[in-house]
Order: sequence, then C-alpha cells, then structure tokens
Amino acid sequence: MSSPEILVLYYSRHGATQKLARLIAEGIESVSGIGARIRTVPAISAVCEATEPAVPSEGAPYAEHSDFEECIGLAMGSPTRFGNMAAPLKYFLDGSSAQWLSGALQGKPACVFTSTGSLHGGQETTLLSMMIPLMHHGMVLVGLPYSHSELMNTATGGTPYGVTHLAHADGSAPISADESRLAIAQGKRLAEIALRLRVVRS
Repeated sequence: MSSPEILVLYYSRHGATQKLARLIAEGIESVSGIGARIRTVPAISAVCEATEPAVPSEGAPYAEHSDFEECIGLAMGSPTRFGNMAAPLKYFLDGSSAQWLSGALQGKPACVFTSTGSLHGGQETTLLSMMIPLMHHGMVLVGLPYSHSELMNTATGGTPYGVTHLAHADGSAPISADESRLAIAQGKRLAEIALRLRVVRS
C-alpha cells in the first residue's frame, strides 16, 4: 500500500513560489510515512483562443481536482497580485465546486505560502485570500508558531500565517536561510498534523 500524500499546489510566474513549494515538499517528506505530490496550474489569458499545452514543458504536472480528493492535506502557494492570490490559482479553485459539494476536503489540514516583490507588498493579505476558499471547503488551517525563532528575527519573509519570500521587484533575490528553514518547518508541521488527523478520521 502506497504512503498517503499531501498536495503541494502552486502557481509561479518567475520561479520563486515554485522554490518555496519544493522546500515545503522537502519538509513534508522529512516525516516518515508520507509523501508530497507537487502540482501547478496553467496560466490563464484574456484572449479566448490562447491555451496552454496539456502537459507543461517543464516543472510540475498540472493539478486535477481529483488531487484534492486523493491527498490527505494541502499546501497552497501563489505570488502576490495586488495583495491577492494570482488569477490562475483562483480560477482552479473556482472549479472545485464538486469537491465542495461532496465535502472532499472537510477536516483535512492546509497551509498557504507566497512570494512578493516588496517587503510590504501584500504578503499577509495574499495568504489570507488563499485561506478563505479553504475555510469554505472545511479545511483545518495550519500556520507557523513563534517557536520558530526566524519569525522574530527575519529581515526577509516569514509570517505566522504561512511562509513568505521577499523576491524584490526584479525577482532576483534567492530564498534566504530564514525563509528556507521556515518553509521546511511548515511542510514538516503540516505532514505531522495530517497524519494525526488521518488517524482521528479513520
């Protein structure tokens, strides 16, 4: 029997959010008995005829709504768009009515993460915008406790609502040591809680 998995779902334009997703997956897979399923969503266009290929040319495969049902938890990330999640991720979530009607996500744990161009560019509001549909799905939200000292000392990204990354306006900033540790810790915490909740739900 295969190990249960947590869905790491993200949209990334320039690669920073993707890097956070991989670090969170690393944290998930540091916990024995659980794996990470990394998926992305395609870009959307205002031009009706514009379409993305069915299979991305690089990076993670595109997510399907069945991933929600098959995984025991969710880590979801997006770059900031005016203090909100990016449209491609919102579009994917908007298509999850069947999972909402069936209660497929109820009681499963979830965390959120983001990357921004500026330190005060809407990191926390973006995280909160991603939490709202997850609460409608009945998920259990998992943040980062202040037992992680990086939250008090970081000069880059990091919030109790979820890990963040300060990419700078040109996207050139690498993931800092603090951001990296927080991302791994967030993935590990999500995995540990997912396994505990799975026992309770079974």
